[in-house]
Amino acid sequence: QVQLVESGGGLVQAGGSLRLSCAALGSIFRVDDMGWYRQAPGKQRELVGTITRGGSTNYADSVKGRFTISRDNTKNTVYLQMNSLEPEDTAVYACNGDIKIRSYLGSRKYWGQGTQVTVSS
Repeated sequence: QVQLVESGGGLVQAGGSLRLSCAALGSIFRVDDMGWYRQAPGKQRELVGTITRGGSTNYADSVKGRFTISRDNTKNTVYLQMNSLEPEDTAVYACNGDIKIRSYLGSRKYWGQGTQVTVSS
């Protein structure tokens, strides 16, 4: 059984910072691409950014220069450092990952349950 577990959400004032973590737990052979998404109330889920196993990143224009995605492959964990937070960043943030549970099986995308980030003005 594979789970993605996020942590680090909470309430922060505008201009502040938060760091989210997402750990892939369970019987895992390898974690490939990972990503962060967010969904604000009444809005569709949107991509925040992605990171390959080798560390290449891609970000939504709305967070470029403010958010940084990193990962620790030894811990099967991806991080989202969020700086200069704005009220518009308020959302539930969820991670996903392309995970192989056996070397001879293809990868499958798993999702975390999400963590709430609230930015007050």
